[in-house]
Amino acid sequence: MEKCIKRSDEPIWWALFSAGGVCFAVFVPAAILFIALLIPIGLLPIETLGFEHSCSLLFNVGGLLFIGVVICLPLFHAMHRIRHGLHDLKLGNDKANKGVAYGSAILLSILALIGFFLGVM
Repeated sequence: MEKCIKRSDEPIWWALFSAGGVCFAVFVPAAILFIALLIPIGLLPIETLGFEHSCSLLFNVGGLLFIGVVICLPLFHAMHRIRHGLHDLKLGNDKANKGVAYGSAILLSILALIGFFLGVM
């Protein structure tokens, strides 16, 4: 008789948490620097964020990677922290917290990707 090994999905969530943390630390500050600081104070020309130029940058493979790196992965990072914060505070059922947290990250990521694909069309 073989013992049934209980498998966990935690490595998947921890990998997304880690990747999201790296993206949050590296790419989000760079995006904020360019979009919120360098252009408004005039160090970059305003045409950098013009509609035509922004569309040409965002709606291609690079834009898809940008959305994944700046929106989707940090969502999983944030939701993982929220889930484990709720667990540490002993609030709610861990299974329900897990479903709500990661379900929200998945839903919001799908919405961001739908927005991307609608922009491509």
